[in-house]
Amino acid sequence: MTDAQAQTADGSASLHYEFEVTGGDFTKAGDASSRVKRILQAIGAPSDIVRRVAVACYEAEMNVVIHAVRGRVILDADLERVRITVEDEGPGIEDIEQAMAPGFSTAPDSVREMGFGAGMGLPNMKNCSSRFEIESLKDVGTTVRMVFENA
Repeated sequence: MTDAQAQTADGSASLHYEFEVTGGDFTKAGDASSRVKRILQAIGAPSDIVRRVAVACYEAEMNVVIHAVRGRVILDADLERVRITVEDEGPGIEDIEQAMAPGFSTAPDSVREMGFGAGMGLPNMKNCSSRFEIESLKDVGTTVRMVFENA
């Protein structure tokens, strides 16, 4: 984990944390998203935002664990918004539109047997976030950017 605290132009504090995620390590799956949730609770983020961030961040982290070799979860937060970026080194997503369809999954049977890989990760991330972007390159990896603001 790396972290930093800086000042925004108006003098308010902004936070930056990075958490490494190891592909295939189900024993630590969810650690980064739990830490993000605790940080947001500690700074007094609204409970609705904390809940939405926790769900979306967990889904993104699990995608790294299930599909990638490694990745990182990046938290940038200030009093106005929370930004989560998840970058991975993995196979990439061949058809993003298809991957966004609820229930579509490329998770192997071994992962499904553990109760993961139901194909709701990307749709849940999009539904929880105020803004959602995904970029992916075959055999390179995927980057998901999510912004969370009060409704």
